[in-house]
Amino acid sequence: MTQKHALITGITGQDGSYLADLLLEKGYKVFALRRRTSVPVLENIEHIQDKIEIIDGDLLDLSSLIHAMNISNPDEVYNLAAQSFVGTSWDQPILTGQVTAIGVSNMLEAVRIVKPDARYYQASSSEMFGKVVETPQTEATPFYPRSPYGVAKVYGHWMTVNYRESFNMFACSGILFNHESPRRGIEFVTRKITNAVARIKLGLQTELRLGNLDAMRDWGFAKDYVECMWLMLQQEQPDDYVIATGEMHSVREFCEIAFSYVGLNYEDYVVTDPKFFRAAEVDLLLGNPAKAISKLGWNPQKTTFKQLVQLMVDTDLKKEKHKHSEILVAGPKV
Repeated sequence: MTQKHALITGITGQDGSYLADLLLEKGYKVFALRRRTSVPVLENIEHIQDKIEIIDGDLLDLSSLIHAMNISNPDEVYNLAAQSFVGTSWDQPILTGQVTAIGVSNMLEAVRIVKPDARYYQASSSEMFGKVVETPQTEATPFYPRSPYGVAKVYGHWMTVNYRESFNMFACSGILFNHESPRRGIEFVTRKITNAVARIKLGLQTELRLGNLDAMRDWGFAKDYVECMWLMLQQEQPDDYVIATGEMHSVREFCEIAFSYVGLNYEDYVVTDPKFFRAAEVDLLLGNPAKAISKLGWNPQKTTFKQLVQLMVDTDLKKEKHKHSEILVAGPKV
């Protein structure tokens, strides 16, 4: 049997690294598009660096994407790269539009030009629902984005639909609700919380400043969610799917579980700071994964919310202990 080739953009991020792990386990030859930076950020893929082939490229440079397609000759393309932080999208709305929106057009064009029979996955987002018009949200729920990031994701989503319908490409979008892991970037609220819990427990930090504690989200485990990405591209027909747990939890509940796991009361350390409130708040997001469960055979409850939070706290405790081992052994200077 011929070995399958896969090209992943955004491989150094949380989702890309877990997806690479999965595809390697399944025997794929994995290629990765990486935007060159002065200081490479490879923490999430250090354990598989010698098993993947990295190609330099950028979603804003169509010629580099065509080059990457020619080198990798992929059977499957997973476009996960983006400016993916909602807060930053307000500070950098034009860049977010260029990368997260127009970058999708560039990637789809590269696939169409070089390998139109390749199967394509687009990373859509629950942020497209924004100011939700119905709860829970399904594949048919109208979009009402509330940030430049959400708007850009809507563009990428509809471009994927249009390429599928106009050029008969096998192109799918996964509308993933919030999904977290120990590999999540420190700028995201979930990882900000678990990292702070670890540092406070170890005496390295005294408080945690957050925005809206009552914001409600549907949180799952990223490692479970990348299985759905792969499953979408194994179907007979391309389609779009909501990927979620069907359960909703608040930021406050996330804090309660994380702090209590190490024997602390979150109310003693968490400070509400208006600086961290969004310009246009998204109050609640709750997905209905019924279609993914029935058509893909996916199990959204493989990892529970509590297990996810505790896993992230455990990992951050280990990291902080290792990073500050000398200080923790010697004790604070008087």
